[in-house]
Amino acid sequence: MNQQFYNNIVNSTAHRPIRDVLSGEVFNNPSLFPDLLEIAFNTKDKIHHKACWTLELVLQAKIEWLTDYTDTFCNSLSTFKQDGAVRSISKICMFAAQHNEKNPGFLNGNHLQQIMEACFDWLINEKVKVASKAYSMRALFILGKKEDWLYPELSRILTEDSMKHTAAYKAAAKDILKKIQRYEFVQGL
Repeated sequence: MNQQFYNNIVNSTAHRPIRDVLSGEVFNNPSLFPDLLEIAFNTKDKIHHKACWTLELVLQAKIEWLTDYTDTFCNSLSTFKQDGAVRSISKICMFAAQHNEKNPGFLNGNHLQQIMEACFDWLINEKVKVASKAYSMRALFILGKKEDWLYPELSRILTEDSMKHTAAYKAAAKDILKKIQRYEFVQGL
């Protein structure tokens, strides 16, 4: 573990310029990527959420870097509880789903199952904030193109839960429901 990098994460904040500096460190020195993953995935470390913020930016640009770590990533999904971490991790799930759509095989069947379970869990958990729910529903929409059972379940949840959520949730749910209808129409379903 690079102690200086760890200290930089400890002293970081959620402000984008600071996260850009940290992600830049990883881009300039890819050997820091395993350290970043180790910190982010250690949910017992009280600063893991800060590492997740940086991990989100790194994987937004280089999702393929997750290839050798998808087992670890997917196995740890259910351990994330802190709001900031869940937001970043749900967004990374969306990136992974997008990448897998263009590069089938990036995620195996077990990975897909774990991501779908985590996203549904975040979607129905009343304590999870709207941004995480929105990333989860977007990831599920992408994954639903290959899973026949997913759209009916996702549609049911979004329709039933919209009434008890904020305007932001309602807008995201409405967008996904329209996309599902369009996709099913185009596919002749």
